[in-house]
Amino acid sequence: MNSTPGRLHLERIRQAYQAIDPVFLHSPQYRNESLGDALRNRLVLKVETQNPIRSFKGRGCDWLVSQSPDRERLICASAGNFGQAMAYACRKRGIPLTVYAGRHANPLKVERMRALGAEVVLHGEDFDAAKEAARSAARERGIRFVEDSLDVETVEGAGTIGLELLGYPDALDVLLVPLGNGGLFNGVATVFKALSPATRLVAVGAADAPAMIESWRKGEMVVHEKANTIADGIAVRLPVPQALRDMAGLATEGILVEEQTILQAMKLIHRHAGLVAEPAAAVGIAAILENQDAFAGLTVATIVCGSNLTDEQVQAWL
Repeated sequence: MNSTPGRLHLERIRQAYQAIDPVFLHSPQYRNESLGDALRNRLVLKVETQNPIRSFKGRGCDWLVSQSPDRERLICASAGNFGQAMAYACRKRGIPLTVYAGRHANPLKVERMRALGAEVVLHGEDFDAAKEAARSAARERGIRFVEDSLDVETVEGAGTIGLELLGYPDALDVLLVPLGNGGLFNGVATVFKALSPATRLVAVGAADAPAMIESWRKGEMVVHEKANTIADGIAVRLPVPQALRDMAGLATEGILVEEQTILQAMKLIHRHAGLVAEPAAAVGIAAILENQDAFAGLTVATIVCGSNLTDEQVQAWL
């Protein structure tokens, strides 16, 4: 797939950085020597969990909702973190929001969406089924459907993470970014492609939800019937075509990681950094675990992009 010129602009990402609620900005970024030594590299963690919704999604959603007409009802679909971010941004501005989620969505994330004021509709077996239902409901009711990674503001907001990472004092040889629908990767990669072109930009997905990376590799849409990964934040089986077009001109490489490695990575992050990382947030570390020689001796950064786990998940996985 060819990249679409003109969709992602560095200047727009800079504008977003000036407008986003400061509670989501200036997240910690630092070298974790203990974990880096264990993985044989100079490891930099960008921690996007120290905010009211415990994920990076607040950046893009706050930027998007700030650009929406006052009091315009919105509908979206979410595996949990995007819905929380939309609910937080909408509540702040008095905008009604309906979020569709799959019937098996993380109950903690569903509870938090409702606590933040969103109407939550559980529909379908997974996120992509919920998204189709949300899109249909929006069309029938004449309400705007907001789609993560397709609505460009979600990508621009995520891109502000890249602006902050560029402030790290050492040049980054490699940046490993979790790949779900593509908003996080495409936003951050847009910044690095323009301002740090020597950095290798690696998109990391789950082997049990490979649709995005397979589509990127083949240059055409690859759709799966199921996405069985524990990493619900990146469990995409039906890619967003526009996100794939964006990614085509940005990604240096793509890596798919196994479920057991994701669990191992979560435990390592907890042990060495004292952080709770949900599965999607740990795939960057998982990619290093499965490819240690490829990253040995390099300055490698990854984004710990969310920390929403139930008590049961914490007990079982950490």
